[in-house]
Amino acid sequence: MCRRLSLDVEKFQECTRLAVCQSLLFLPGRCSWISLPVMALAPPSPQFVLRGSQSAVNTLHFSCRSKAHSPPLLFSGSLGGLIHVWNLETRRVDTTLDGHAGQSVYWVKTLEGQHLLLSQGRDLKLCLWDLAEGRNAPVDSLSLDSVGFCKGSVLTEGTQGCWLLAVPGKDMDEVQVLDMPSKTSVCTLKPEAGAKVGMPMCLELWKPASSSGPLLLAGYEDGSVILWDVSERSVLSRLACHEEPVMSLDFDSGRARGVSGSSEKVLCVWSLDEQQNLKVCRTQELTNPGIADVAIRPDGKILATAGWDHRIRLFGWKQLKPLAVLDYHSAAVHCVAFSDPGRPGEQLLAGGSKDQRISVWSVYNQT
Repeated sequence: MCRRLSLDVEKFQECTRLAVCQSLLFLPGRCSWISLPVMALAPPSPQFVLRGSQSAVNTLHFSCRSKAHSPPLLFSGSLGGLIHVWNLETRRVDTTLDGHAGQSVYWVKTLEGQHLLLSQGRDLKLCLWDLAEGRNAPVDSLSLDSVGFCKGSVLTEGTQGCWLLAVPGKDMDEVQVLDMPSKTSVCTLKPEAGAKVGMPMCLELWKPASSSGPLLLAGYEDGSVILWDVSERSVLSRLACHEEPVMSLDFDSGRARGVSGSSEKVLCVWSLDEQQNLKVCRTQELTNPGIADVAIRPDGKILATAGWDHRIRLFGWKQLKPLAVLDYHSAAVHCVAFSDPGRPGEQLLAGGSKDQRISVWSVYNQT
Protein backbone atom coordinates (compact mmCIF):
# COMPACT_ATOMS: atom_id res chain seq x y z
CA MET A 1 0.00 0.00 0.00
CA CYS A 2 1.07 3.58 -0.52
CA ARG A 3 1.46 6.02 2.25
CA ARG A 4 1.68 9.77 2.11
CA LEU A 5 3.66 12.04 4.35
CA SER A 6 1.43 14.74 5.74
CA LEU A 7 2.78 18.25 5.36
CA ASP A 8 3.49 20.32 8.44
CA VAL A 9 0.37 22.39 9.14
CA GLU A 10 2.04 25.77 9.38
CA LYS A 11 4.18 25.21 6.27
CA PHE A 12 1.13 23.98 4.40
CA GLN A 13 -0.76 27.14 5.25
CA GLU A 14 2.07 29.26 3.95
CA CYS A 15 2.05 27.13 0.79
CA THR A 16 -1.56 28.02 0.09
CA ARG A 17 -0.25 31.21 -1.43
CA LEU A 18 1.35 29.13 -4.19
CA ALA A 19 -0.35 27.26 -6.99
CA VAL A 20 1.62 24.05 -6.44
CA CYS A 21 3.22 22.39 -3.42
CA GLN A 22 5.08 19.10 -3.06
CA SER A 23 3.94 15.75 -1.67
CA LEU A 24 6.07 12.66 -1.05
CA LEU A 25 4.92 9.18 -2.14
CA PHE A 26 6.51 6.01 -0.71
CA LEU A 27 7.01 3.08 -3.13
CA PRO A 28 7.35 -0.16 -1.09
CA GLY A 29 8.72 -2.20 -4.01
CA ARG A 30 11.60 0.22 -4.52
CA CYS A 31 11.89 1.23 -0.87
CA SER A 32 12.11 4.83 -1.99
CA TRP A 33 10.22 8.10 -1.97
CA ILE A 34 9.29 10.14 -5.02
CA SER A 35 8.15 13.74 -5.12
CA LEU A 36 4.80 14.49 -6.73
CA PRO A 37 3.34 17.89 -7.60
CA VAL A 38 0.03 18.39 -5.84
CA MET A 39 -2.35 21.28 -6.37
CA ALA A 40 -2.61 23.21 -3.11
CA LEU A 41 -5.89 24.32 -1.66
CA ALA A 42 -6.75 27.75 -2.98
CA PRO A 43 -6.35 30.47 -0.34
CA PRO A 44 -9.61 32.01 0.86
CA SER A 45 -10.78 35.15 -0.89
CA PRO A 46 -12.48 38.12 0.73
CA GLN A 47 -16.26 38.08 0.66
CA PHE A 48 -15.93 41.60 -0.70
CA VAL A 49 -13.57 44.58 -0.63
CA LEU A 50 -14.40 48.16 0.31
CA ARG A 51 -12.63 50.90 -1.61
CA GLY A 52 -12.91 54.64 -1.21
CA SER A 53 -11.20 55.44 2.09
CA GLN A 54 -8.88 57.78 0.11
CA SER A 55 -5.91 57.02 2.39
CA ALA A 56 -4.44 54.29 4.58
CA VAL A 57 -6.94 52.60 6.91
CA ASN A 58 -5.77 52.83 10.53
CA THR A 59 -8.68 51.45 12.55
CA LEU A 60 -11.91 49.48 12.14
CA HIS A 61 -14.94 48.86 14.32
CA PHE A 62 -18.19 46.94 13.73
CA SER A 63 -21.47 48.03 15.29
CA CYS A 64 -24.72 46.04 15.21
CA ARG A 65 -27.85 47.76 13.97
CA SER A 66 -31.03 47.78 15.99
CA LYS A 67 -33.00 46.37 13.06
CA ALA A 68 -33.16 42.57 13.22
CA HIS A 69 -31.23 40.59 10.60
CA SER A 70 -29.58 43.73 9.20
CA PRO A 71 -25.83 43.54 8.57
CA PRO A 72 -23.68 45.56 10.97
CA LEU A 73 -22.27 48.96 10.18
CA LEU A 74 -18.51 49.18 9.76
CA PHE A 75 -16.63 52.28 10.90
CA SER A 76 -13.15 53.08 9.62
CA GLY A 77 -10.64 55.77 10.54
CA SER A 78 -8.07 56.88 7.98
CA LEU A 79 -4.67 58.51 7.73
CA GLY A 80 -6.31 61.46 6.00
CA GLY A 81 -8.43 62.26 9.06
CA LEU A 82 -11.79 60.98 7.79
CA ILE A 83 -14.19 58.54 9.45
CA HIS A 84 -16.26 56.46 7.05
CA VAL A 85 -19.49 54.69 7.98
CA TRP A 86 -19.83 51.74 5.59
CA ASN A 87 -23.12 50.15 4.57
CA LEU A 88 -22.31 46.45 4.09
CA GLU A 89 -25.47 45.85 2.05
CA THR A 90 -24.61 48.40 -0.64
CA ARG A 91 -20.86 48.11 0.12
CA ARG A 92 -20.58 51.86 -0.07
CA VAL A 93 -20.01 54.73 2.33
CA ASP A 94 -23.21 55.93 4.01
CA THR A 95 -21.64 58.83 5.90
CA THR A 96 -18.28 60.59 6.04
CA LEU A 97 -17.33 62.37 9.26
CA ASP A 98 -14.59 65.00 9.28
CA GLY A 99 -13.68 66.29 12.73
CA HIS A 100 -9.93 65.90 13.10
CA ALA A 101 -8.60 68.69 10.87
CA GLY A 102 -7.06 66.30 8.38
CA GLN A 103 -5.00 64.54 11.05
CA SER A 104 -4.81 60.75 11.19
CA VAL A 105 -7.69 58.97 12.97
CA TYR A 106 -6.42 55.88 14.79
CA TRP A 107 -9.35 54.80 17.01
CA VAL A 108 -13.12 54.61 16.53
CA LYS A 109 -15.60 53.01 18.93
CA THR A 110 -19.37 53.02 19.32
CA LEU A 111 -20.91 52.91 22.79
CA GLU A 112 -23.11 49.88 23.40
CA GLY A 113 -26.78 50.69 23.68
CA GLN A 114 -26.23 54.31 22.64
CA HIS A 115 -26.10 56.07 19.27
CA LEU A 116 -22.73 57.55 20.11
CA LEU A 117 -19.37 57.23 18.36
CA LEU A 118 -15.95 58.08 19.77
CA SER A 119 -13.01 58.94 17.52
CA GLN A 120 -9.42 59.71 18.44
CA GLY A 121 -6.91 61.45 16.19
CA ARG A 122 -3.43 62.85 15.90
CA ASP A 123 -4.87 66.33 16.37
CA LEU A 124 -4.86 65.52 20.12
CA LYS A 125 -8.66 65.40 20.21
CA LEU A 126 -11.19 62.78 21.11
CA CYS A 127 -14.50 63.55 19.40
CA LEU A 128 -18.00 62.43 20.38
CA TRP A 129 -20.53 62.01 17.57
CA ASP A 130 -24.31 61.53 17.86
CA LEU A 131 -25.24 59.08 15.11
CA ALA A 132 -28.98 59.30 15.81
CA GLU A 133 -29.12 62.99 14.96
CA GLY A 134 -27.26 62.45 11.69
CA ARG A 135 -25.00 65.43 12.34
CA ASN A 136 -21.67 65.66 10.53
CA ALA A 137 -20.02 67.62 13.31
CA PRO A 138 -18.96 66.38 16.78
CA VAL A 139 -21.37 67.13 19.60
CA ASP A 140 -18.47 67.26 22.07
CA SER A 141 -14.71 66.82 22.21
CA LEU A 142 -11.94 66.21 24.72
CA SER A 143 -8.43 67.61 24.43
CA LEU A 144 -5.70 65.02 24.95
CA ASP A 145 -2.15 65.52 26.15
CA SER A 146 -0.34 62.59 24.55
CA VAL A 147 1.19 62.79 21.07
CA GLY A 148 1.61 59.01 20.73
CA PHE A 149 -0.52 56.43 18.97
CA CYS A 150 -2.07 54.78 22.04
CA LYS A 151 -5.78 54.12 21.47
CA GLY A 152 -8.28 54.85 24.22
CA SER A 153 -10.49 52.27 25.89
CA VAL A 154 -14.04 52.50 27.24
CA LEU A 155 -16.06 50.59 29.82
CA THR A 156 -19.80 51.13 29.53
CA GLU A 157 -21.01 49.09 32.51
CA GLY A 158 -22.51 51.21 35.27
CA THR A 159 -24.87 54.16 35.39
CA GLN A 160 -27.02 54.53 32.28
CA GLY A 161 -25.53 57.06 29.90
CA CYS A 162 -22.14 57.15 31.67
CA TRP A 163 -18.93 55.33 30.89
CA LEU A 164 -15.27 55.20 31.87
CA LEU A 165 -12.61 56.32 29.42
CA ALA A 166 -8.90 55.50 29.66
CA VAL A 167 -6.45 57.56 27.58
CA PRO A 168 -2.71 58.35 27.73
CA GLY A 169 -1.96 61.02 30.32
CA LYS A 170 0.07 64.21 30.32
CA ASP A 171 3.35 62.67 31.45
CA MET A 172 4.96 60.12 29.16
CA ASP A 173 4.20 57.05 31.29
CA GLU A 174 0.76 58.09 32.64
CA VAL A 175 -2.72 56.77 31.91
CA GLN A 176 -5.66 59.01 32.74
CA VAL A 177 -9.09 57.55 33.58
CA LEU A 178 -12.10 59.83 33.16
CA ASP A 179 -15.78 59.58 33.97
CA MET A 180 -17.72 60.44 30.82
CA PRO A 181 -19.48 62.38 29.52
CA SER A 182 -18.80 64.70 32.47
CA LYS A 183 -15.01 64.52 31.78
CA THR A 184 -14.39 64.22 35.51
CA SER A 185 -11.01 62.76 36.37
CA VAL A 186 -11.26 59.43 38.20
CA CYS A 187 -7.55 58.83 38.63
CA THR A 188 -4.13 59.02 37.04
CA LEU A 189 -2.20 55.74 36.85
CA LYS A 190 1.54 56.22 36.97
CA PRO A 191 4.13 53.45 37.48
CA GLU A 192 6.40 53.83 40.47
CA ALA A 193 9.62 55.81 40.09
CA GLY A 194 12.35 53.78 38.48
CA ALA A 195 10.01 51.42 36.62
CA LYS A 196 11.04 52.89 33.25
CA VAL A 197 8.18 51.33 31.30
CA GLY A 198 8.01 54.17 28.78
CA MET A 199 4.81 55.29 27.09
CA PRO A 200 1.56 53.32 27.23
CA MET A 201 0.99 51.82 23.77
CA CYS A 202 -2.40 50.07 24.15
CA LEU A 203 -5.16 49.96 26.77
CA GLU A 204 -8.02 47.63 27.74
CA LEU A 205 -10.54 48.50 30.45
CA TRP A 206 -12.64 45.65 31.84
CA LYS A 207 -14.54 44.63 34.94
CA PRO A 208 -14.33 41.05 36.24
CA ALA A 209 -17.41 39.50 37.80
CA SER A 210 -15.52 38.87 41.04
CA SER A 211 -14.33 42.47 41.41
CA SER A 212 -16.23 45.49 42.66
CA GLY A 213 -14.17 47.88 40.56
CA PRO A 214 -12.76 48.18 37.04
CA LEU A 215 -9.32 46.94 36.04
CA LEU A 216 -7.05 48.16 33.27
CA LEU A 217 -4.56 46.23 31.16
CA ALA A 218 -1.89 48.44 29.62
CA GLY A 219 0.88 47.51 27.21
CA TYR A 220 4.00 49.67 27.43
CA GLU A 221 6.95 50.80 25.37
CA ASP A 222 9.36 48.52 27.26
CA GLY A 223 7.43 45.42 26.15
CA SER A 224 5.62 44.81 29.44
CA VAL A 225 1.92 44.45 30.26
CA ILE A 226 0.66 45.91 33.55
CA LEU A 227 -2.63 45.12 35.28
CA TRP A 228 -3.97 48.13 37.20
CA ASP A 229 -6.67 48.32 39.87
CA VAL A 230 -8.39 51.56 38.84
CA SER A 231 -10.22 52.06 42.15
CA GLU A 232 -7.06 51.58 44.23
CA ARG A 233 -4.77 53.29 41.71
CA SER A 234 -2.30 50.45 42.19
CA VAL A 235 -0.38 47.90 40.14
CA LEU A 236 -1.67 44.35 40.64
CA SER A 237 0.80 42.61 38.35
CA ARG A 238 3.48 43.37 35.76
CA LEU A 239 4.64 40.93 33.09
CA ALA A 240 7.55 41.22 30.65
CA CYS A 241 6.07 39.95 27.37
CA HIS A 242 8.16 41.39 24.57
CA GLU A 243 11.58 42.86 23.88
CA GLU A 244 9.99 45.59 21.76
CA PRO A 245 7.03 47.94 22.49
CA VAL A 246 3.63 46.26 22.81
CA MET A 247 1.78 47.34 19.65
CA SER A 248 -1.58 45.82 20.53
CA LEU A 249 -3.38 43.56 22.99
CA ASP A 250 -6.77 41.94 23.48
CA PHE A 251 -8.26 40.19 26.48
CA ASP A 252 -10.75 37.35 26.84
CA SER A 253 -12.38 38.03 30.21
CA GLY A 254 -14.29 34.74 30.12
CA ARG A 255 -11.08 32.71 30.05
CA ALA A 256 -9.01 35.32 31.92
CA ARG A 257 -6.49 35.11 29.10
CA GLY A 258 -5.03 37.71 26.77
CA VAL A 259 -2.70 38.10 23.82
CA SER A 260 -0.25 40.79 22.75
CA GLY A 261 1.87 41.55 19.72
CA SER A 262 4.82 43.81 18.95
CA SER A 263 7.22 44.67 16.13
CA GLU A 264 8.78 41.25 16.73
CA LYS A 265 7.45 38.10 15.06
CA VAL A 266 6.22 36.57 18.31
CA LEU A 267 2.69 36.46 19.70
CA CYS A 268 2.56 36.26 23.49
CA VAL A 269 -0.41 34.63 25.23
CA TRP A 270 -0.76 35.30 28.95
CA SER A 271 -3.28 34.52 31.66
CA LEU A 272 -4.56 36.02 34.89
CA ASP A 273 -4.81 33.73 37.91
CA GLU A 274 -7.17 34.03 40.89
CA GLN A 275 -4.60 36.13 42.76
CA GLN A 276 -4.61 38.54 39.78
CA ASN A 277 -1.08 37.68 38.74
CA LEU A 278 -0.18 37.78 35.07
CA LYS A 279 1.86 34.89 33.67
CA VAL A 280 2.96 33.82 30.21
CA CYS A 281 1.08 30.76 28.90
CA ARG A 282 2.81 30.34 25.59
CA THR A 283 4.32 32.15 22.63
CA GLN A 284 3.79 31.65 18.92
CA GLU A 285 6.48 32.60 16.41
CA LEU A 286 5.24 33.94 13.08
CA THR A 287 6.97 33.87 9.72
CA ASN A 288 7.65 37.61 9.56
CA PRO A 289 8.01 40.38 12.16
CA GLY A 290 5.53 43.16 12.84
CA ILE A 291 2.14 42.58 14.49
CA ALA A 292 0.15 45.80 14.18
CA ASP A 293 -3.09 44.55 15.73
CA VAL A 294 -4.69 41.53 17.39
CA ALA A 295 -8.38 40.72 17.87
CA ILE A 296 -10.20 37.84 19.57
CA ARG A 297 -13.55 36.99 18.01
CA PRO A 298 -16.42 37.69 20.44
CA ASP A 299 -17.34 33.99 20.62
CA GLY A 300 -13.82 33.19 21.86
CA LYS A 301 -13.00 30.79 19.03
CA ILE A 302 -10.72 32.68 16.64
CA LEU A 303 -7.74 35.03 17.00
CA ALA A 304 -6.77 37.32 14.12
CA THR A 305 -3.53 39.26 13.69
CA ALA A 306 -2.70 42.16 11.36
CA GLY A 307 0.81 41.90 9.92
CA TRP A 308 3.33 44.28 8.48
CA ASP A 309 3.93 41.54 5.88
CA HIS A 310 0.53 42.37 4.27
CA ARG A 311 -1.15 39.28 5.75
CA ILE A 312 -3.93 38.50 8.18
CA ARG A 313 -3.32 35.33 10.19
CA LEU A 314 -5.99 33.27 11.92
CA PHE A 315 -5.49 31.01 14.92
CA GLY A 316 -7.73 28.86 17.04
CA TRP A 317 -7.89 30.86 20.26
CA LYS A 318 -8.12 27.87 22.62
CA GLN A 319 -4.89 26.14 21.55
CA LEU A 320 -3.40 28.87 19.31
CA LYS A 321 -3.48 26.45 16.40
CA PRO A 322 -2.62 28.14 13.07
CA LEU A 323 -5.67 28.02 10.83
CA ALA A 324 -5.17 30.24 7.79
CA VAL A 325 -3.11 32.98 6.20
CA LEU A 326 -5.26 35.55 4.39
CA ASP A 327 -3.03 37.00 1.69
CA TYR A 328 -4.94 39.74 -0.12
CA HIS A 329 -3.47 43.14 0.69
CA SER A 330 -0.53 44.74 -1.12
CA ALA A 331 0.78 46.72 1.88
CA ALA A 332 0.94 46.44 5.66
CA VAL A 333 -2.30 45.49 7.40
CA HIS A 334 -2.89 48.03 10.16
CA CYS A 335 -6.00 46.69 11.87
CA VAL A 336 -8.41 43.78 12.18
CA ALA A 337 -11.91 43.68 13.68
CA PHE A 338 -14.65 41.10 14.18
CA SER A 339 -18.36 41.75 14.02
CA ASP A 340 -20.55 40.99 17.02
CA PRO A 341 -21.81 37.41 17.27
CA GLY A 342 -25.07 37.32 15.36
CA ARG A 343 -26.66 34.20 14.03
CA PRO A 344 -24.26 31.30 13.31
CA GLY A 345 -22.52 31.75 9.98
CA GLU A 346 -22.83 35.53 9.93
CA GLN A 347 -19.79 36.77 11.85
CA LEU A 348 -17.46 38.87 9.72
CA LEU A 349 -13.79 39.77 9.88
CA ALA A 350 -12.48 43.01 8.42
CA GLY A 351 -8.89 44.02 7.75
CA GLY A 352 -7.71 47.55 7.00
CA SER A 353 -4.46 48.27 5.19
CA LYS A 354 -1.99 50.89 4.12
CA ASP A 355 -3.13 50.06 0.56
CA GLN A 356 -6.35 52.03 1.31
CA ARG A 357 -8.57 48.94 1.07
CA ILE A 358 -10.74 47.10 3.58
CA SER A 359 -11.10 43.36 3.06
CA VAL A 360 -14.22 41.72 4.55
CA TRP A 361 -14.13 37.97 5.19
CA SER A 362 -16.51 35.24 6.29
CA VAL A 363 -14.24 32.52 7.69
CA TYR A 364 -14.62 29.68 10.18
CA ASN A 365 -18.31 30.29 10.70
CA GLN A 366 -20.69 27.56 11.78
CA THR A 367 -23.28 26.55 9.23
